[in-house]
Amino acid sequence: MSRRVVRQSKFRHVFGQVAKADQAYEDIRVSKVTWDSSFCAVNPKFLAIIVEAGGGGAFIVLPLAKTGRVDKNYPLVTGHTAPVLDIDWCPHNDNVIASASDDTTVMVWQIPDYTPMRNITEPIITLEGHSKRVGILSWHPTARNVLLSAGGDNVIIIWNVGTGEVLLSLEDMHPDIIHSVCWNSNGSLLVTTCKDKTLRIIDPRKGQVVAERFAAHEGMRPMRAVFTRQGHIFTTGFTRMSQRELGLWDPNNFEEPVALQEMDTSNGVLLPFYDPDSSIIYLCGKGDSSIRYFEITDEPPFVHYLNTFSSKEPQRGVGFMPKRGLDVSKCEIARFYKLHERKCEPIIMTVPRKSDLFQDDLYPDTPGPEPALEADEWLSGQDAEPVLISLRDGYMPPKHRELRVTKRNILDARPPTGPRRSQSASDSPLSQHTLETLLEEIKALREQVQAQEQRITALENMLCELVDGTD
Repeated sequence: MSRRVVRQSKFRHVFGQVAKADQAYEDIRVSKVTWDSSFCAVNPKFLAIIVEAGGGGAFIVLPLAKTGRVDKNYPLVTGHTAPVLDIDWCPHNDNVIASASDDTTVMVWQIPDYTPMRNITEPIITLEGHSKRVGILSWHPTARNVLLSAGGDNVIIIWNVGTGEVLLSLEDMHPDIIHSVCWNSNGSLLVTTCKDKTLRIIDPRKGQVVAERFAAHEGMRPMRAVFTRQGHIFTTGFTRMSQRELGLWDPNNFEEPVALQEMDTSNGVLLPFYDPDSSIIYLCGKGDSSIRYFEITDEPPFVHYLNTFSSKEPQRGVGFMPKRGLDVSKCEIARFYKLHERKCEPIIMTVPRKSDLFQDDLYPDTPGPEPALEADEWLSGQDAEPVLISLRDGYMPPKHRELRVTKRNILDARPPTGPRRSQSASDSPLSQHTLETLLEEIKALREQVQAQEQRITALENMLCELVDGTD
């Protein structure tokens, strides 16, 4: 009689836990717009959530420590004239976030470390080039200030945010709506999924589709795809019978999948979140009340089911914390920010360990906040892997760094082909709108101090009257 051998893996017992009630963010009016993005972006400093807003699009940015009930008058980031569809934090500057909107623009914002007194309405730069709604954003993983946007015009534009220029415009590759775009680890290739059911690998600098696979999943509903650290592609989609399905593909041999597994019959699109350090993929379905996670290895069946985190409430969206924002002292290997209708709660994934020492097998060096390349170096053909940092002593986010936008002199440059130039909100490192914002903040703070002083004087007078009365 043969004994069943249990697969060895340090991640077999990973479990998920909802953070305590006082660690949640309450009273947030999460956006109800119909769009399959995560509606939430998080980094080691801030939590950003797309919210309901009358007369345009807005999102809220909260310092991670500002848990509990959020004041209904808390300042928002407003500036778009139609709903915000996607937001993404810059991996190389924790104070910079990009937003994409139904109004066809992309805006890049500088978020201050202090809580602003009023809504942030002036982006650092507005990127105009799409002719229809912009629904997908993704920063380059290793090059400074390089941002990708994909729109309803079936065009992918890669921008240099530092100058406001279009670096590349990929116009004739997708005949229909683009559902997802993902960079590989060094940003040399893209993988895209499209309504035409084709999975494409694109070299953006050559402007070429280097490999493609039609009907990786046979169903008509949207597919999602991400690169793994081995260079494979992990996909989620639907079968012809509308069952949800996951797949693993080798780009060098797209004929047959490395793995293909049917999951369940639900109509929510599965959003994949991949952690290259542990090679765990987390699947979060919009409208689901669970997060399933799998380990990807070199051994059959290649995609190994680990466990499911289940809760009662369905998720409206999910934010995924970068590795450098986790608590290594508690063996936390992932943290999600789950959106409900009126709140956001952290979900913590932990590997159970008895020792309090740093677990270096769980935390290999991970991408840090320093870019490996400048935008023009990447555009000229250079590639570089991310600059890694150790988490042994934990991670402290750097102090506020301003993103400086310097528009190129258009008299010295030939006009770019493709989409038109974007309008920068600043032509110099310290622009007029920045000065006005600072002056307004100072004025508002002075008014607050004055009001407090008047209140203190009134209380002191009351105290004196009480003392006199007792005498």
